[in-house]
Amino acid sequence: MKGRILLVVVLIVVVAAALAVTKPWLYFVNREVNEAFPGLTDAQREAVGNMPEDEKQALIDMAKENRDMAEQTAMAQIGDDTVVPEAAGAMPPDMPPEPTVIVMGSFIDIDPIHGAEGSATIYELPDGGRVLRFEDFRSKNGPDLHVYLSTEAPTSTFAGLGEGEIHLGALKGNVGNQNYDIPQDIDLSQYRSVVIYCVPFSVVFSTAAFA
Repeated sequence: MKGRILLVVVLIVVVAAALAVTKPWLYFVNREVNEAFPGLTDAQREAVGNMPEDEKQALIDMAKENRDMAEQTAMAQIGDDTVVPEAAGAMPPDMPPEPTVIVMGSFIDIDPIHGAEGSATIYELPDGGRVLRFEDFRSKNGPDLHVYLSTEAPTSTFAGLGEGEIHLGALKGNVGNQNYDIPQDIDLSQYRSVVIYCVPFSVVFSTAAFA
């Protein structure tokens, strides 16, 4: 009897440890983020700060495509009778140069369990910084997912990251637009893709190969 009790206890401990490591419930839970494009100025952010979220996001998206139209739309939404501080004009005419697209790619499905959709784009910002941005992003979720730049473009679960991978941080959310800063000393010509990677199990969840 004691032997059976001990066996049951051992099995419970093993199962609990396995669940703690694999966290299978994460596959069924979404973690959503929605970060604005990083190239906007402080004045722009302040000016649209009190607008409803849907209008605010629409202006941010519009400013990336047509800043003159975004300025006119913002002023119309604020209203002619609204006092706007000069330093926080809705969309100042002396806005900085547009961000420049360096490379971009689209996420793929690896298998029925591991995959993602959406775009991954590296921008050079007006201040010289560089940022990796995911847009329309949705990934299968999992334990301890991280974002890497890779010299390879892995298309299978256990392909690995290649040599000289660059860690950009933990995945902020498996759903939504998000930004990752890229160190200034990185030679981007050496990197072929961005990889969503499960660190504990060394598993590739998705890849976006740069065109």
